[in-house]
Amino acid sequence: MAENSGKLIAKNSERLRLGVNIDHVATLRNARGEKYPCPIRAAEAAKAAGAHGITAHLREDRRHIRDDDIYRLANEVDLPLNMEMAATEEMLKIALDVKPNACCIVPEKREELTTEGGLDVIGNFDHIKDFTTRLKAAKIRVSLFVDADRSQLDAAKKAGADIVEIHTGSYCNYVGDKREIELNRIVKMSEYTSKIGLECHAGHGLTFDTVQEIAAIPQMVELNIGHFLIADSVFSGLENSIGKMLKLMN
Repeated sequence: MAENSGKLIAKNSERLRLGVNIDHVATLRNARGEKYPCPIRAAEAAKAAGAHGITAHLREDRRHIRDDDIYRLANEVDLPLNMEMAATEEMLKIALDVKPNACCIVPEKREELTTEGGLDVIGNFDHIKDFTTRLKAAKIRVSLFVDADRSQLDAAKKAGADIVEIHTGSYCNYVGDKREIELNRIVKMSEYTSKIGLECHAGHGLTFDTVQEIAAIPQMVELNIGHFLIADSVFSGLENSIGKMLKLMN
């Protein structure tokens, strides 16, 4: 993988990467306390469908992905693992033991249904920089999940991140002019992300109906999509859902 952001974008310009988040396969498993459906099997299906990586969020309350899932995903699935995590000492200890390809630091509140917005890198700068430094010392790539905000992107760069994942939840939820305004903001901040030497990813809430405009942004290297793919797979099968998403992205 090229270290220079410009080279990396050029390398991937013909095929945008898709990271499949399998959290909600584990949500379904945990609903009945069974051993199925298996997140590892879902990751293997994602690989067979052409996904480029697997994303899994190990939450404090273990509401979906569990510790054993993370270790098995890292050791048994031949795809890069992107471990989403809050910036806590417990999660740092696990990440340093698992050594995934990348860690994406996200904001996390116990009462939220899903991640509600980007990380406040500015307000938590020293803490995030410390975590970034310790993860990178273990040769783990560090991504920060942020809103499309220039000041937060500058702080992410200063904190030592390799990647920023731009939050697309508001874009997906808006309609009409508000969506167009949010899309323009994401486009401009994606350009700025590349300009300051950070790899540009995006994710949250993307569906078949919303993915193409984000995928068309030239600086975009990777999209991380989960809940929609797992939901659609109930009717279409996971490999078919991923295959359709890949076609729309490219």
